Amino acid sequence: MKRILWYLIAGSRGGTNRARIIEALHDRPYNVNQLSLELDLDYKTIQHHIKILKDHNILVNSSGEKKYGEMIFLTNRMEENYPIFLEIQSKMKK
Repeated sequence: MKRILWYLIAGSRGGTNRARIIEALHDRPYNVNQLSLELDLDYKTIQHHIKILKDHNILVNSSGEKKYGEMIFLTNRMEENYPIFLEIQSKMKK
Protein backbone atom coordinates (compact mmCIF):
# COMPACT_ATOMS: atom_id res chain seq x y z
CA MET A 1 0.00 0.00 0.00
CA LYS A 2 2.86 2.36 0.77
CA ARG A 3 4.24 2.09 -2.76
CA ILE A 4 0.82 2.66 -4.29
CA LEU A 5 0.29 5.77 -2.19
CA TRP A 6 3.74 7.12 -3.03
CA TYR A 7 2.97 6.66 -6.71
CA LEU A 8 -0.54 8.16 -6.54
CA ILE A 9 0.34 11.12 -4.32
CA ALA A 10 3.98 11.96 -4.93
CA GLY A 11 4.94 10.17 -8.12
CA SER A 12 2.42 11.35 -10.68
CA ARG A 13 0.66 14.46 -11.91
CA GLY A 14 -2.48 15.22 -10.00
CA GLY A 15 -1.14 13.82 -6.76
CA THR A 16 -2.00 16.98 -4.85
CA ASN A 17 -5.63 16.78 -5.92
CA ARG A 18 -5.80 13.07 -5.11
CA ALA A 19 -4.39 13.81 -1.65
CA ARG A 20 -7.06 16.49 -1.13
CA ILE A 21 -9.77 14.00 -2.13
CA ILE A 22 -8.45 11.37 0.29
CA GLU A 23 -8.29 13.93 3.11
CA ALA A 24 -11.85 15.10 2.47
CA LEU A 25 -13.21 11.55 2.35
CA HIS A 26 -11.40 10.65 5.54
CA ASP A 27 -13.56 13.21 7.34
CA ARG A 28 -16.86 12.14 5.77
CA PRO A 29 -18.33 10.58 2.61
CA TYR A 30 -19.15 12.79 -0.38
CA ASN A 31 -20.55 12.32 -3.86
CA VAL A 32 -18.67 13.68 -6.88
CA ASN A 33 -20.67 16.91 -7.02
CA GLN A 34 -20.17 17.61 -3.31
CA LEU A 35 -16.42 16.97 -3.62
CA SER A 36 -16.28 19.31 -6.60
CA LEU A 37 -17.84 22.09 -4.54
CA GLU A 38 -15.88 21.32 -1.36
CA LEU A 39 -12.49 21.25 -3.10
CA ASP A 40 -13.30 23.91 -5.72
CA LEU A 41 -12.31 21.60 -8.56
CA ASP A 42 -14.05 20.85 -11.84
CA TYR A 43 -16.56 17.97 -11.74
CA LYS A 44 -14.71 16.11 -14.54
CA THR A 45 -11.40 16.52 -12.69
CA ILE A 46 -12.91 14.94 -9.57
CA GLN A 47 -14.36 12.10 -11.67
CA HIS A 48 -10.95 11.44 -13.24
CA HIS A 49 -9.11 11.29 -9.90
CA ILE A 50 -11.82 9.17 -8.28
CA LYS A 51 -11.54 6.63 -11.11
CA ILE A 52 -7.78 6.40 -10.56
CA LEU A 53 -8.21 6.02 -6.80
CA LYS A 54 -10.90 3.35 -7.26
CA ASP A 55 -8.68 1.46 -9.71
CA HIS A 56 -6.05 1.28 -6.96
CA ASN A 57 -8.51 0.17 -4.25
CA ILE A 58 -8.34 3.46 -2.33
CA LEU A 59 -11.99 4.46 -2.79
CA VAL A 60 -15.30 2.64 -3.14
CA ASN A 61 -18.91 3.65 -3.84
CA SER A 62 -21.44 2.97 -1.11
CA SER A 63 -23.19 0.29 -3.16
CA GLY A 64 -20.19 -0.78 -5.21
CA GLU A 65 -21.96 0.39 -8.38
CA LYS A 66 -21.47 3.54 -10.40
CA LYS A 67 -24.56 5.72 -10.00
CA TYR A 68 -25.10 9.46 -10.15
CA GLY A 69 -25.05 10.94 -6.66
CA GLU A 70 -23.53 7.80 -5.16
CA MET A 71 -21.60 8.42 -1.96
CA ILE A 72 -17.87 7.67 -2.07
CA PHE A 73 -15.88 6.28 0.87
CA LEU A 74 -12.31 5.32 1.62
CA THR A 75 -11.87 1.55 1.51
CA ASN A 76 -11.22 -0.26 4.78
CA ARG A 77 -7.69 -0.92 3.51
CA MET A 78 -7.13 2.81 3.00
CA GLU A 79 -8.59 3.65 6.42
CA GLU A 80 -6.17 1.18 8.01
CA ASN A 81 -3.26 2.71 6.10
CA TYR A 82 -4.22 6.36 6.62
CA PRO A 83 -1.15 6.95 8.86
CA ILE A 84 1.05 5.98 5.89
CA PHE A 85 -0.77 8.55 3.79
CA LEU A 86 -0.13 11.21 6.44
CA GLU A 87 3.55 10.23 6.56
CA ILE A 88 3.86 10.61 2.78
CA GLN A 89 2.12 13.97 2.91
CA SER A 90 4.43 15.26 5.62
CA LYS A 91 7.51 14.22 3.62
CA MET A 92 6.15 15.95 0.50
CA LYS A 93 5.71 19.25 2.34
CA LYS A 94 9.40 19.40 3.32
